[in-house]
Amino acid sequence: MELGKVIGTIWATRKYETVTGYKMQFVQPINSNMENLGDPIVALDTIGAGPGEVIFYITASEAVIPLDVDMAPVDASIVGIVDSINSEIN
Repeated sequence: MELGKVIGTIWATRKYETVTGYKMQFVQPINSNMENLGDPIVALDTIGAGPGEVIFYITASEAVIPLDVDMAPVDASIVGIVDSINSEIN
């Protein structure tokens, strides 16, 4: 799992059938100090996260696991909303 921050929402009136009903979000990967890591990605939102929220997400073939289908063209899925981060690393 990776940390990220939702920075936007993608609106699509037509989607691949197995992802209909799920929101697509722009996610900026971050570290525990809330610093950006790399470029933003698109992730399927399985929990109802919104812009500005810190989330954790999964990638690769595991990204399909939270969906209610066996197979879907998904590379990343949001699976949790972070309430707080306590880090001793500076």
